[in-house]
Amino acid sequence: MNIKPLADRVLVKPDAAEEKTAAGIIIPDSAKEKPLSGTVLAVGKGTKDEEMVLKEGDKVLYGKYAGTEVEFDNEKYLIMRQSDILATI
Repeated sequence: MNIKPLADRVLVKPDAAEEKTAAGIIIPDSAKEKPLSGTVLAVGKGTKDEEMVLKEGDKVLYGKYAGTEVEFDNEKYLIMRQSDILATI
């Protein structure tokens, strides 16, 4: 991975959006909700006031509007502050 977050930021690979409902109905692309969970791929070193508690490989939950979406090698990622992460799974 060539992306290395700085300070208290983390790089997250969002989980795939649901393709079907529990009843088996296929959801079209226009109606899919943005996933709110993902896997941490890289972390910064933290700041002097806030140490980095997340590590690579952590499964996390984050807010609906958290982070900045970036595209690298035709893959979509999110870069966000550690404080935008709500919980680990």
